[in-house]
Amino acid sequence: MPTVQLRKFEKVCDIIDRHGRQAAKLIPILQEVQEEYRYLPEEVMTFVAMSLGLSPAKVFGVASFYAHFALQPKGKYVIRLCDGTACHVKGSEPILGALYERLGLSPQRATSDDLLFTIETVSCLGACGLAPVLLVNDKVYGQVSVQQALGIVDELVKKEGAHADA
Repeated sequence: MPTVQLRKFEKVCDIIDRHGRQAAKLIPILQEVQEEYRYLPEEVMTFVAMSLGLSPAKVFGVASFYAHFALQPKGKYVIRLCDGTACHVKGSEPILGALYERLGLSPQRATSDDLLFTIETVSCLGACGLAPVLLVNDKVYGQVSVQQALGIVDELVKKEGAHADA
């Protein structure tokens, strides 16, 4: 494989090496690759397949089977809004609409062009007593109002703006 190609996949090679280049470790390898890229690019999955002696179809099959894996780019901040029964009854739908409007997104276009935000709805976050619940990456926000949800997004935008100016 050309040196340029190897350099391009250097981090992926490190991940594969840490797992002993074992095909049986495909899922943890894909998890780490997704952490690195925030999704699983097709060319990276093909590289992983070749490196592990698997067919690209096998790797794609595993990646597409599990809901945890993303095959499209996701934002730095993945906002998951629960729309289970408790959250829905307590007003998750207006929150979703406000977030879509604020970020210029929709169910058909869930990730912002700058790859800063992705909005997803989930059936349950397991925190019904805190309904409506919003999860931003790994941080849980309970009993969220439309204004609070928009405030969370505004703070993240402000934080990212501060980093861009630094």
